[in-house]
Amino acid sequence: MSVAFRKMHGLGNDFIVIDARDVPVAMSHARAAALAERRTGIGCDQLIVLEPSQAADVRMRIFNADGSEVEACGNATRAVGMLLGGEQRIETLGGMLASSATGSGVSVDMGPARFGWDEIPLAYAMDTLAMPVGWEDLETPAAVNVGNPHVVFFVPDADTIDLARLGPVIETDPLFPEKVNVGVASVLGPSHIKLRVWERGVGLTRACGTGACAAAVLALRRRLVTGPVQVDLPGGPLEIAWAEGGTILMTGPASFSFAGTFDEDDFPL
Repeated sequence: MSVAFRKMHGLGNDFIVIDARDVPVAMSHARAAALAERRTGIGCDQLIVLEPSQAADVRMRIFNADGSEVEACGNATRAVGMLLGGEQRIETLGGMLASSATGSGVSVDMGPARFGWDEIPLAYAMDTLAMPVGWEDLETPAAVNVGNPHVVFFVPDADTIDLARLGPVIETDPLFPEKVNVGVASVLGPSHIKLRVWERGVGLTRACGTGACAAAVLALRRRLVTGPVQVDLPGGPLEIAWAEGGTILMTGPASFSFAGTFDEDDFPL
């Protein structure tokens, strides 16, 4: 069977989006990884499958480039919000999200931030705002779950960190039983930070929406900045607004790249 898809991106974080609301499309780790492969597949950071939802306007399933199914992806949520238009309620494994598309971009209510060590989760109890752990020169990070788990290190210059080497080491450390997304952030101004992200199951990425949410929320909790916070990623900026006890509002662009089809038989389950 031929399956239609759209290729989209949010600040260079790119997605294959399959609308399976009317005609179901079977997806497995193997098929998702094969489609995501940039040399022999279509190529993407994440593959998105849209399905019917009894609780929301649409259900969004998210597969990383390695084929693993994950809870949340902020940039993909903006892309889906732009694709569907207007106001949308989107069901994900990480919780219920709300998007609002405008002419200038898409705003997504990413839900609340969770800071408990067992909510992130960590392997054992500790202070998640100043974790007494380190990997080489990266020390005393903070952690948060924003639909998926993140650990963020605040450093003088994020560009000097060898994240391609340290990212996979931290991602797979036994401290993080569900693995973790790894961010390195630098404060550029009173409401301005720079961020680089090693994304769980993907690697270095040009943009990570949940990573931007995590870094901004943790910078606000540490009183390093005031909100709303502009987060500069390699692919461009996002704006993150959050107040203690409230939900996280992420605003930024999403873009359509091209449309196409693939044959299911070429990408077996």
